Amino acid sequence: MKHIDVRDIFGDKSYIGREVTVCGWVRTSRDSKNVSFLEINDGTTLKHLQVVIDKEKIKDYDAAMKLGSSVKVIGVICENPNNGVEINANNIEVLGEAPADYPLQKKRHTLEFLRTMPHLRVRTNTFNAVFRVRSVLASAIHNYFQSRGYVYVNTPIITGSDAEGAGEVFRVTTQPFDHGCKTEEEYYANDFFGKKAGLSVSGQLEGEVAAMAFGKIYTFGPSFRAENSNTPRHLAEFWHIEPEVAFAELPDIIEIAEDMIKTIISDVLEKCPNELAFFDEHFEKGLIEKLKTIISHKFEILEYTKAVEILKNSGRQFNYPCDWGCDLQTEHERYITEEVFNKPVFVINYPKDIKAFYMKQNPDGKTVAATDLLVPGVGEIIGCSEREADYDKLISAMEKRGMKLDDYSDYLDLRKFGSVPHSGFGLGFERILMYITGMSNIRDITLFPRTVGSVR
Repeated sequence: MKHIDVRDIFGDKSYIGREVTVCGWVRTSRDSKNVSFLEINDGTTLKHLQVVIDKEKIKDYDAAMKLGSSVKVIGVICENPNNGVEINANNIEVLGEAPADYPLQKKRHTLEFLRTMPHLRVRTNTFNAVFRVRSVLASAIHNYFQSRGYVYVNTPIITGSDAEGAGEVFRVTTQPFDHGCKTEEEYYANDFFGKKAGLSVSGQLEGEVAAMAFGKIYTFGPSFRAENSNTPRHLAEFWHIEPEVAFAELPDIIEIAEDMIKTIISDVLEKCPNELAFFDEHFEKGLIEKLKTIISHKFEILEYTKAVEILKNSGRQFNYPCDWGCDLQTEHERYITEEVFNKPVFVINYPKDIKAFYMKQNPDGKTVAATDLLVPGVGEIIGCSEREADYDKLISAMEKRGMKLDDYSDYLDLRKFGSVPHSGFGLGFERILMYITGMSNIRDITLFPRTVGSVR
């Protein structure tokens, strides 16, 4: 049906004095002696448009007063000193009536309560703002890489290898539960692909293949990890941005990662001022100032060994002790970023035994050319490394981990045929979104979150 988006009504003063048609869902309603008021929202803006109903002019409007109902309003746009504009209704048509037990009433609901109804929570102000920022952020990421000559590639969702070598993979099968197979080999031989397959945990390995032809590529798609971790920072299905750059060493990819983070935050600051003001007021005081500070200051670069030294000398009693050789926990990451440096920090040169097989081994024989970008309030949002370009060193790292070399034959061939120094990183889309919005739980920035023990 022909109508004007509410966003356009607020953004164009030429509509004042004109009769228009608008549609939306009723967010609030109130009644007085001669006039009734509705506030409707059509999802195109965080602002609600007030509808003024003259009871002498419009008689049958009771169904339109019910929260959650969808309506079409024909009326004249007028100035409103508080909200900019409003619409004086000449006609109201109820498109879909909501019953009295519509769950989203006027009171403020907790995020925990709203998680029980993901199909309705998107109609609230909070999730209107979340998913609007999510959309703008996704566009900013694509624009960043596209404007710099990167080729966008789509890597497989179904894969025969575990990119991380950690085994946290969801299996893909067409075999019934009662398969009748006596061995694992027989089971997979009779399966759709004739071998073990799973959902991809990362597009990195295939991304490296593309980078060896196109120089600079990026992926942006879903990843899946069967990690039994029920925390506010983990999902079983999440979105992943993974650039791979040929002829780039660790300092080069760190520079790219910092530039990308600053650029996409700048884009969101420019295009989502109302949404960020909402988050600043309701979820993280000082959010906008934090984001402006991020884009105007150089990120810190910190050796892993120095980070451990800082943690050990902090006088802080951490839940997880920190010694050289251990992986940094969220509490360690947040201490470094929030209490020591108060800004994002690249921790570099981790012990090789706690990092993935594909990372370039440093000359010291103990560490790899890897970095994690840690940010205040969240912890790690980027995992990054220079990739091991030496065939023999890569083979040695894989054999040490007991990996099946045949599963990675294509990947190994890249080191045989014109190998070059190359680097890349993985950015968790939901985690950078948490950082930008100030939302503290990853379940609240995902339309239908998939977590351990929960799928809908």
